[in-house]
Amino acid sequence: MSVIYSTAAKTARMNAVVSTIGTSGKLKLFSAADALLATFTLASTAGTVSGAVLTLSDANGGADGILSTTASAGGTATKASITTSADADVITGLTVGTSGSDLVLDNNVLASGQAITINSATITHA
Repeated sequence: MSVIYSTAAKTARMNAVVSTIGTSGKLKLFSAADALLATFTLASTAGTVSGAVLTLSDANGGADGILSTTASAGGTATKASITTSADADVITGLTVGTSGSDLVLDNNVLASGQAITINSATITHA
């Protein structure tokens, strides 16, 4: 039998994640071989929580999606992590793809220097 958390416990845990990220947290995209492909700077408050869902906040003031950056290397983004501004891991193992993933991109095959925009990003507590 799997563990089941109450909605209140899930909300509290996700709010703790936002607090742990702190200001100027980062979202990092990686290839399957753990090559860092891109780093996004999160909004000063990383996101908002509703129930068991953390929705990342707009760091771009309504322009260019909620997060934008340029790829630092080429490759296929398959996973992501969220860290503090000091690069301490807060969430790892996020999936990345063009659908059905924790983080959905229009195109997850990146070229070095390519502009990358994330229009929405949500993380759901298990």
